[in-house]
Amino acid sequence: MSSSPLSLPLSSSGQQPLAVAAEAARRAGRVLMDRFAGDISVSFKGRGDVVTDVDLECDRVIQELLAEEYPGFGILSEESAPVDTGSPYTWVIDPLDGTRNYSEGIAHFSVVVALAHERIPVAGVTYDPVRDHMFEAEQGRGARLNGTPISISTKQDLERCLMGFDMGYVDQDAAKALDMVRHLWPGVEAIRIMGSGALGLAYAAAGQLDIYFHHRLFPWDVASGLLLVSEAGGVVTNRQGQLGTLDSPSVIATSQPLLDQFLAATEGTSWRLG
Repeated sequence: MSSSPLSLPLSSSGQQPLAVAAEAARRAGRVLMDRFAGDISVSFKGRGDVVTDVDLECDRVIQELLAEEYPGFGILSEESAPVDTGSPYTWVIDPLDGTRNYSEGIAHFSVVVALAHERIPVAGVTYDPVRDHMFEAEQGRGARLNGTPISISTKQDLERCLMGFDMGYVDQDAAKALDMVRHLWPGVEAIRIMGSGALGLAYAAAGQLDIYFHHRLFPWDVASGLLLVSEAGGVVTNRQGQLGTLDSPSVIATSQPLLDQFLAATEGTSWRLG
């Protein structure tokens, strides 16, 4: 449910945080598209968990703009050391969500730039540079896709739902997720593995997915998505059904009626017990 609007500080050039976030995401998006399917350097952070030199370039591009516009704010990014300024405001960044897709030439990835106040997201964007889709939300002011308001799925029955999820990099949890999907099937209409948790949450906010879940996410994966889903009229919980936060390692994003059905249908599964 949408919260009351928070009066947010203007940037050094007099812009709102959401406008700065969108510009930072677009700059990173241009880098991503310029380098896409070209010569990139890939290294591994873990089994299946890759990082490229493009991730790092995008991180630099984003942080340069944010530091210029909001020099007193902290920064938390997937690809660099945290910047702690003591401010209650922190920028949360994923310069390339869906790096594995990107590194394999699969055109499904995104950029996350969000602003949190005391660990609560208050403004943020998820940008898909392939389709030029800017999902954006600000606390108390709704969620939009390229300027058009979006809303959570209106479906009422779980068995009619398109459900999205992702595997992540923890083999045991991924196996539990697959077991849960098999437990549900054919109790939902269709299933998709997304490859970008940030886009999965954005699609849930826009009603393009009826339900999205993931068992192992980080603050930079969910920072904009939590706000998008909430401002679109939906709810995000962890796998136990408790309200999702920036620090929740697992998420279920959907409408309240579908959440109730999903929790009932998956009660007792190993994924839910987590």
